[in-house]
Amino acid sequence: MGTKTVDGAAPGTEAQTDETNPAEETTKNATEAAAGEEAAAESEKQGPSGVDQGPSGVGQGAAAVVSAALGLVSLSGGWIGTVAAARTTLDGQLHTASNAGVATQIKAVYGDAWHTTALWAGLFALVALLTGVAVLARPAFGTPGGPQAPWIKSVAWAGVSLGVVGLLLALLKYSDVLLGLPSAG
Repeated sequence: MGTKTVDGAAPGTEAQTDETNPAEETTKNATEAAAGEEAAAESEKQGPSGVDQGPSGVGQGAAAVVSAALGLVSLSGGWIGTVAAARTTLDGQLHTASNAGVATQIKAVYGDAWHTTALWAGLFALVALLTGVAVLARPAFGTPGGPQAPWIKSVAWAGVSLGVVGLLLALLKYSDVLLGLPSAG
């Protein structure tokens, strides 16, 4: 749009005239409207801080950390395994006759507790393994979005690895290949 001094008007006053084509004006208004709609859609996609609110992967990251933590618990035995082993030891002491053979007493008091610890460690290892595998497989079955963050994959692989090692150790402990009970005779 331009301004132009109209003949016969007082000096210093200007009148506006339309120097643009009406078709150009319609195109300009449509472009501005489209830009406004695009900005509105972008502001809906972003949160109050202006950060993109797309799939964040928080759930996957949390599951990966849980997988790694459960893998560590499977290696250390965990509190639940310790309590279950102590309970099994107490049960073995209460139900074993005092005139029972040494081998029977060792098995009832110590061997069953060792196997209970191995069972709990194996359970934690299995859950860690399954959780890590689920996190790694999630992008294949999830909603389309951005790729999985590299740290999530790394932590999930750590959980899978710790789960495999913990499961192997639990199987070796339970089968008495690793630190089996001493012979009584």
